[in-house]
Amino acid sequence: MQQTVTPATGPLDGSVRLPGDKSISHRYAMLAAAAPGISKIANYSSGADCHSTLRCIEALGASVTIEGRDVTIEGRGLDWSAPAADLDAGNSGSTIRMLSGFLAGQPFTSRLVGDESLSQRPMQRIMTPLAQMGATLVARDGKFPPIEITGGTLRPIEYAMPVASAQVKSCVLFAGLFADGVTTVREPAPTRDHTEVALREFGATLERGPGFVSIHGRPRLQPRELAVPGDLSSAAFFLVAAAIVPGSSVILHGVGLNPTRATLIDFLVSMGVEVRILDIAMRNGEPVGDLLVRGSQLKGGVIEGKWAAALIDEIPVLSVLGACSEQGLLVKDAAELRIKETDRIETTAANLCLLGAQVETFPDGFRIAGQQQLHAAEVDSHGDHRIAMACAVAALRASGPVSIRNAEAASVSFPEFWDTLAQVRG
Repeated sequence: MQQTVTPATGPLDGSVRLPGDKSISHRYAMLAAAAPGISKIANYSSGADCHSTLRCIEALGASVTIEGRDVTIEGRGLDWSAPAADLDAGNSGSTIRMLSGFLAGQPFTSRLVGDESLSQRPMQRIMTPLAQMGATLVARDGKFPPIEITGGTLRPIEYAMPVASAQVKSCVLFAGLFADGVTTVREPAPTRDHTEVALREFGATLERGPGFVSIHGRPRLQPRELAVPGDLSSAAFFLVAAAIVPGSSVILHGVGLNPTRATLIDFLVSMGVEVRILDIAMRNGEPVGDLLVRGSQLKGGVIEGKWAAALIDEIPVLSVLGACSEQGLLVKDAAELRIKETDRIETTAANLCLLGAQVETFPDGFRIAGQQQLHAAEVDSHGDHRIAMACAVAALRASGPVSIRNAEAASVSFPEFWDTLAQVRG
């Protein structure tokens, strides 16, 4: 599918309700499958990735009912059924990495597969700790999907992650549910803590301290009724879009504002974006609020160190913010971008260059000059949802229409994106 986005001819205006947070939806679904009884999840993500998770847990014995954005899951407890066929994670790195933790504790062999993009994403980071816990894992060329997992009795470990990753941390904690004893994960930099919050909501026992989290094995998880906050990573596209179009005023309702994710708000403010939290409340252990963002005078910025780990998913659209700012944007310590759905350092840079921006790439990031005049072009998402949506935001400040090839990729996380963008354009 090719989507053409024309430049904004006036301010963006209106209010937006976002799909359920993708990260939280994955975790709620997997834990609901591991809790004996019926869990109800409101505002479950409409993205294709999260529905890959639902199909996988259904193949493992959970009962799943979908009614619009509400999902009911009847879980099996920690003892799942051997799947009759391969488990297809589609394009979802979250599904394949986090579900592997659960499969490592099952007394059967299962095989996880994915689409062409996912099949090129390395999995050693989860394979190493799961093997230390006692599971047997076999992957193509020793590191790529498909992954065959033979599970069984697991032993608790203390695992120091070499690279900060919420997905790897979650995988090990989920495997720790099946180990007799306490499993500890140490992380070199803070990562999003949705897994820890969700585990506690479902009744697991955890301890947390500076740089570590521990889980006690073999809990009896409890089914829950939960509501998923609006996805902050999806909100990022509209926060940036409103910020770069003069005179804009957009309200985003019910957005998840978990402190390990809300670094995005802090960074936007540091760049000069006028964004305010209008309301905030706690829901199932997660803070949720409404955001107001206006067209802004933008400064420059630097993303490095702990900022890079916290903003890794938002960097493609923040690159657009940098191009429209006075002083540009420097991204460092973000080599993780190279093993996402695409090499996001190269795909981000290549598309911005096609639009006329000056971009210099490095092994772990890039530099984008400020005050760029973007122009009409044909760009390509290369099947990456965040690249497709970032290109659409950039098009709002271009001098002519921007055609985006493979625009359907947005449906991986935000199927409503194109309609929502049209809505705030009036």
